[in-house]
Amino acid sequence: MSPSEQSAGERVQAYITIMATKLDKTIRREIEIDGEVFTIAISPEGFRLTKKRFRSGVALSWRALWSRYGGDSSPFASADSSDER
Repeated sequence: MSPSEQSAGERVQAYITIMATKLDKTIRREIEIDGEVFTIAISPEGFRLTKKRFRSGVALSWRALWSRYGGDSSPFASADSSDER
């Protein structure tokens, strides 16, 4: 089916499906924070933020991140949802 024959909803769904890529290996990117250069490594296990040319840094697993900030206990949840409990 060509894109012109698809509905807008079908095109959006196809785009969303294509957009996500499984994280199966570590990717590294350089970022700058307050004038200092850091490397962030994102892996299937979590992420590590390290000052450039240093070995140690801050690491956080996805499980730890989710248990702290995810789900219903999220500090990012709206104030309305806390009133419903």
